[in-house]
This record gives sequence, C-alpha cells and structure tokens, in this order.
Amino acid sequence: MTWHLPLVPAGEPGAELTAGQDGATIRRSVLPGGVRVLSEHMPGLRSATVGAWVGVGSRDETDGHHGSTHFLEHLLFKGTRRRTAMDIAEAFDAVGGEANAATGKEHTCYYARVLDSDLPMAVDVIADMVTSARLDATELETERGVILEELAMTDDDPADVVHEEFAAAVLGTHPLGRPIGGTPETIKAVPRDAVWEHYRWHYRPETLVVAAAGGVDHDALVEQVTGALRAGGWDLSGAVVPRERRPEVVADDEAAAIPAEGVELTVRRQVEQANVIVGSTGLSVTDERRFTLSVLSAALGGGMSSRLFQEIRERRGLAYSTYSFASGHGGVGTFGLYAGCAPAKVDVVTELLHAELDRLADGGITDAELERSVGQLQGGLVLGLEDSGSRMSRLGKAELVFGELLSLAESLERIRAVTVEDVRELAAELAARPRSVVRVGPFGD
Repeated sequence: MTWHLPLVPAGEPGAELTAGQDGATIRRSVLPGGVRVLSEHMPGLRSATVGAWVGVGSRDETDGHHGSTHFLEHLLFKGTRRRTAMDIAEAFDAVGGEANAATGKEHTCYYARVLDSDLPMAVDVIADMVTSARLDATELETERGVILEELAMTDDDPADVVHEEFAAAVLGTHPLGRPIGGTPETIKAVPRDAVWEHYRWHYRPETLVVAAAGGVDHDALVEQVTGALRAGGWDLSGAVVPRERRPEVVADDEAAAIPAEGVELTVRRQVEQANVIVGSTGLSVTDERRFTLSVLSAALGGGMSSRLFQEIRERRGLAYSTYSFASGHGGVGTFGLYAGCAPAKVDVVTELLHAELDRLADGGITDAELERSVGQLQGGLVLGLEDSGSRMSRLGKAELVFGELLSLAESLERIRAVTVEDVRELAAELAARPRSVVRVGPFGD
C-alpha cells in the first residue's frame, strides 16, 4: 500500500505512523496472518466507529454461490458459537450504539459506532461475527424470507430497478453486472452448504481489514483485534501476506462479457413516473482520471447549477430529479445520466440526456463551470470527513480499493489540477463509447 501522508517512525514492527489532518493521527499495522489494522485518532472525539472490511463482494460469487455474499451480511448477525442473535443486538443497544453492515460488488463491511469506552466491546462482537458465525440452518431459512422481502422492496422502487438494469445492460454477463443482493431466483436456490463454503473460503485473515476512527488508541486497537480474532479460532501465527488488490485491467474473459454495442432496454412497471438512464462504461476505480471524471460529472449533473438540472428541470420543467453518476470498480466502471419524468415525456427527456452529453463532448465546459465544480467537490470532500464513520470508510477503502491513502490536501490538489481540456477530452471519450438506454415505466408495446 502506498502512503501519501508524511511518514513518522512508528516504534513497532509492521506499523506506520502518519500525520493526518486537523491534528488527527493515522496508523497502519499488518498482523501475522495478513490482517490489516488501520486507525485514525481524532482528538477530542468521545465516539468511535469501527468496521471489519472483507475483500469479497457479489463480483466474487461463482456458479452455485450467487447471492451468498448478501446472505452472509444478514447471517453474521444471527449468532456465533459464543453469542445468540439477541446477544449481539443487546450488546449494542445496551450502550446506545449502532451496528450495521453493507454488501458491495467488491467488498463487505460490518461496522459499529459506539462511545470510545465501548470500542473494545464493539471490536469483540464484530470479530466474533466475522470469525465464528454459525450459519444455523433454521436461521438461514428465516433470513431467506427476509432477503426476498428486501429484494421485493427494491423491485417496487423504479429508481432502483433502472440502476440495476443499467448496470446489467452496460456490463452484460460480467460479474459486476449482477445485482449486489442477488435475485429472487438465486436467493431461493442457494443452499446452506454453498453459503458456508463461500464464508469459509473468503472470510480469512489475508482478506480482512479492520479500520477505526474517532477516540481510538492504535496500540490498544491492535491488541483488541488480535485477541478477538484468536478467540474466534483464527490462526495469526503464519506469515501470510494480505491479499492483493484487484487487477486494474479486466481479464480477457471478463472483457468479452461486456457488450461491444449499446443496449436499448424497456422495463414495464405500473408506476406514475418513467425513469431513464443513458450511459456507457466509465473508468476503473483506480484510473488517474477519476478526479477529472468527478469534475465532469459535477458540471454535467452534480447540483442545481449543473447542465442537466438547468436544462431539463429549470428551463423545461420536465423532471424533478436529474443527475449524472459514475461508479468505479476494479478494471471497469459505469457512467450514466438519469432523469425521472412523466411517461409521455420520456422520449424528449432521453433526447436531452443524449444531447447534453454530446454538447459537453463537443464544446467542453467553461472556466466558470470548472471553478464552480471544483469548489463543489472540495466542499463536499471536506464536509464529508466531519464524522468518524466517513473517516473509517476512507481508511477501509484506501486499503482495499485504492491501495493508497491520500491526505486531504493531496486530494484537494488533484481536484484543483483538473483543467477544462482534461474534462473535454474525457467527455469526448465517454461520449464515443457504445451508449445504452434503459427505461422503466408504464409503457405499452
């Protein structure tokens, strides 16, 4: 991992100590077995957020295991060898804490926010869940019904549907094109043995990153994590190295799964509003041009002064919500323009989405738009790091996703370095890629 913050001697093997922003201190240690522990001590904060990041997501599921990653997110809260599901719930409720989990396409995170004095408890409970989940067959069947209801809720929201169908349209049969939560068919079909195999294969020391921010003492955190993982039966005596980050270029077989041409797709739902996305493949999560893409997206559809908002909502009154978005992953990403409108206006709105992307590609943005977009991104970045949860996520993603930890100053510098020409060149490249259109709404034949 590359550390861009100034290094300070750590005083112990396998650890790095860095100076963070606002008087915060960031440290990183690699434990025997490959577990990585990162912390950011934020002076004066009486709370802390800790997360156990596992380098596995829906992208990693193989045939017969589809849906297992999301299943595990639920099942790890349903009991371990030492705790029942009620024990886990009571542990956090008794101290006014919050605990939750999130599944992504490339990683899963189990996290909790508690008072700093309760951090040892949070570490112990989350480590217990990660190492010692029982995956009880009865609980699995109960949770199968819960997950099916969750998927049904998602399917009832046309905005969720259009985004999932857009990813599938752009990425085709690539593993990233699958929905994170699985489908009703895969959730109904996956057996307990497959979920157990998925758990035992992916939940291992070399895939685990523990990140904490707030009122955190790094040395104490390392000791707590080590003790909790050993109590869960993990062997931390070996010299196993952490699992490497995902390749920055997709493999040939994965690349072949991505459609070479744009896809036109209409999904019929009896709803009051049509939802439409126009877009294509984007940039990988580690592409150096990701800062340029952020500026491009801010100017095109990132706020009330953006081109999409001004043209589609303010001038024409065709939509309440319209924006652009980008999602980056290992080796590939997506980029799209969204709008929700009256079904009768969907063709006009779709044409405007195309037109605004083409206009940006042809003429670029103005100096005023660049300045406004850079200011918007800088403010959002700084404000987004005002709480321990966001800083914990920053550490986890730096280790698992980016492979580098940029200081706030360096991140701001990279945003400010984007030029008008950078934006125009990237817009032209994106506009030239095969473009897909996905609509969800009450359309006839």
